[in-house]
Amino acid sequence: MAPAHLRRPPQAPPTFTATPQSVVADAERIIKTSRGVQDQVVGSVQATNATFANVLGPLSQDENVMALEAHILGFYQAVSVDQKLRDASSKAEELMDEFFIESAMREDIFKLVAEALNKNEPLEPESRRLLEKEHKDFIRNGLGLPDGPERARFKEIKKRLSQLSIEFQKNLNEENGGIWFTLEQLDGVPEDVLSGLKKGEGENEGKVWLTFKYPDLFPTMKYAKNSEIRKQVMVANENKCNQNVPLFREAIVLRDEAARLLGYPSHAAFRIEDKMAKTPETVNKFLGDLRSRLTAGGKSEINTLMELKKSLDPKSDGQYYLWDHRFYDRLMLERDFSLDQQLIAEYFPLQTTIQGMLKIFEELFGLEFVEIVGEDRAALAPTGKGDDIVWHEDVQVFSVWNDEGEGSGFVGYLYLDLFPAKASTATPPTSTCNPASSTPAPTPKKPSLLKHDEVVTLFHELGHGIHDLVSKTIYSRFHGTNTVRDFVEAPSQMLENWCWTPSQLRALSTHYATLSPDYLKGWQEAQGRAGKDASAPAPAAQIPDEVINNLIRTKHVNDALFNLRQLHFGIFDMSVHEPASHAAIEALPVSATYNRLRKEITQMDGPEALGAGDEWGHGEATFGHLIGGYDAGYYGYLSSQVYSTDMFYTIFKDDPMNKAAGRRYRYQVLEKGGSQDEMTTLTQFLGREPETTAFYKELGLA
Repeated sequence: MAPAHLRRPPQAPPTFTATPQSVVADAERIIKTSRGVQDQVVGSVQATNATFANVLGPLSQDENVMALEAHILGFYQAVSVDQKLRDASSKAEELMDEFFIESAMREDIFKLVAEALNKNEPLEPESRRLLEKEHKDFIRNGLGLPDGPERARFKEIKKRLSQLSIEFQKNLNEENGGIWFTLEQLDGVPEDVLSGLKKGEGENEGKVWLTFKYPDLFPTMKYAKNSEIRKQVMVANENKCNQNVPLFREAIVLRDEAARLLGYPSHAAFRIEDKMAKTPETVNKFLGDLRSRLTAGGKSEINTLMELKKSLDPKSDGQYYLWDHRFYDRLMLERDFSLDQQLIAEYFPLQTTIQGMLKIFEELFGLEFVEIVGEDRAALAPTGKGDDIVWHEDVQVFSVWNDEGEGSGFVGYLYLDLFPAKASTATPPTSTCNPASSTPAPTPKKPSLLKHDEVVTLFHELGHGIHDLVSKTIYSRFHGTNTVRDFVEAPSQMLENWCWTPSQLRALSTHYATLSPDYLKGWQEAQGRAGKDASAPAPAAQIPDEVINNLIRTKHVNDALFNLRQLHFGIFDMSVHEPASHAAIEALPVSATYNRLRKEITQMDGPEALGAGDEWGHGEATFGHLIGGYDAGYYGYLSSQVYSTDMFYTIFKDDPMNKAAGRRYRYQVLEKGGSQDEMTTLTQFLGREPETTAFYKELGLA
């Protein structure tokens, strides 16, 4: 057990004891406080004596103080099991967003900020960056427009866009659809998935309820033998949130109008201006170049998969459908690469894998993670109740410290929320991790197991958490993952490479049958059901080298199709945010465009090939990224992959656990957050400007 001082940090964690009434009241309180700070600045500072210290000083201090509390108030809508609390959280976020819009359009403060900027005082770099960004943000929020109808319309649009975003995300959070299936219809789906599905009663006796949550959806698309069932699930999933269809359309039309009011030719031009890419032309050139390089590879991969489909289904119609892909991709990996994902998952029980991941972060970055449980939770909670410092009993809490070499100081708290139906984001000094493909809950005879892609996802998401934890900035505006969108994924994408490194895969692995007698018995029973020796001794604890080698050989199998799927998202994003005219966006058939582009880019057939037309699905209505901040920015997942691959190849590939390199990465990249220009951060770390060579080499496209 860790020493007591590591289990009881000097800084108390936040509590999660809100009620529906308190959430809204707290939002109103922090709004009142912040408005008071703004009024105080305006009332006490004249244009002639406006400086960074007397204008941005109190405003940034208030922002630093309110950032965490404001985040938590909006956080409940994504994680609470109480409908009324989720609704109140959405209301609180709406109130806070309206206030942020009001603040961003206060001309009296804008004039003081402009005067402070004009004074050109000597400031340390992060403060200079804050002052310049604050000034530019006022202009981008409409204060460059004359005070009159145009500015009023712009403000009206901003408020409506905020409402649309909250409603869209609420619909996604609350989505609880699914389909009743018989077990026969789900033939092939793994037993551990089927056993976790809700059982039907009455007219649904003998059936199970398959939801559209990732732990149900992905295994079904990978393993269900009946192609009609896979098609039914895929089409239903694309139509699970159709109430968002008009919200999405209204959002892209309003964004275009707002951008044109500010003098930009499109929303894309407006959004990309302050990112690393700077212009839509740069983005379109990058996406177009990548598409041209990948298209032939995608076609070749489809041909190979189609041959596999024909060999297994001689009566097939010669088409390769969207609902075929996960199924035949898996079969190909099993057939040609001896890759058994279910077997690999046995070596990655959730809790031991997390321990292994945290150990890697400890060694690389000079950290120490101590889980807080039992009496220590209660001791940290101001209420004396340990459950009050988490939002759900399943959530794990860690105190995070610097190791002796880094000074032994307290860093912050890390939260892990790892089971279905809860999603999370992060804000300093706490950080929350929720892997995108949540894992099935454990049973007495089997722990939660991670497939390799889930191991990669979890390591990626933990990377975001570490970014927030170790960041050192003066202003919360720039802390941790608060970077430009086309860089924010790069640090976590870079860390994914550790999940493809033999030594680290071995270190992360522990066969679950070696963890307890009950697990061994459960494994032996599973062996018996599979027709194998039910009395076999437990396998070796660590994953065999042969399995690792087979896995690593598959890293880029069907990679062209994977990246073409990402390109579909990125090109659709640019298409709806860069119309030729406002009339063009008003007339755009959004769902048909989404489906048409997917067919053209991925080269896989959808229901349109069977006569369903281009409006068969409404995937844009499930695309939270484009409403939640990645608008005209989804390309960032691909462009930041360029940066992440360059960093790994240049600094870590030959020695991934090099502590000196790990510390330098912590200091020069993670600690900086968005406090300096991200291209400067990259260039300082690499010792040169970033290059695309490693990215294209990794994809086999050099």
